[in-house]
Amino acid sequence: MAQKLAGKIAVVTASTDGIGYAIAERLAQDGAKVVISSRKQTNVDAAVKKLKSQKLDVVGVVCHVGKKEDRENLVATAIEKYGGIDIFVSNAAVNPFFGPILDVSMLRLLIFDINVKTAFLLCKDIVPHMQKRGGGSIILVSSIGGYEPSALMGPYSVSKTAVLGLKKALVHQLSPMNIRVNCLAPGLIKTRFSEALWKDPDNMKLATQNIKLGRIGKPEECAGIVSFLSSDDASFITDETIKVSGGASSQL
Repeated sequence: MAQKLAGKIAVVTASTDGIGYAIAERLAQDGAKVVISSRKQTNVDAAVKKLKSQKLDVVGVVCHVGKKEDRENLVATAIEKYGGIDIFVSNAAVNPFFGPILDVSMLRLLIFDINVKTAFLLCKDIVPHMQKRGGGSIILVSSIGGYEPSALMGPYSVSKTAVLGLKKALVHQLSPMNIRVNCLAPGLIKTRFSEALWKDPDNMKLATQNIKLGRIGKPEECAGIVSFLSSDDASFITDETIKVSGGASSQL
């Protein structure tokens, strides 16, 4: 059976661990050639080695998305190694602040530079290459927090609401180019990024109260959705957000 992403070239940011790694792995398993990235060379090397051990077609590059030269190198690597870009998954995000929102300093508001601004800038860099390929698929990773902001993760949550808005704004310009733009909104997923919520039993109990399935998710449970949105099976789907949250209540 033909792999549904055969012949496709994907770029995934923050993809050496957690949700990003699971997405990169699934895209490659489904036939795509994948460029993975992370801020640290050791993490890139370890992830590439692990993926190549599965006979997957991947390359890795160091990319701190906040650095212009790193973003340019990420895109250039995809073009030089594989000849184009069909799929872009914007997964890079930070959350350096935990507490009541009015306690945040202006420095911490730099969270918007990474979580929103760099996603936009990478789209600007990548879209011309998708146009040359006749279209493409962009998946921006938002969060269930973009719908229901956490009391102690306010700036992060608001940045993820902005990602939902960025998706809607991009759709207007990119649809005539046959470039689809969708969002993934994970709920509580078991990753290092969220370990403060699931490592402590009391926090875990509180965190899962609103989850109808009664458990937290796994990174792999996000990956198949992204592969679907990247494929021709989703060729008539754009401007949508798929929540992977175990049924947690959420609305804007």
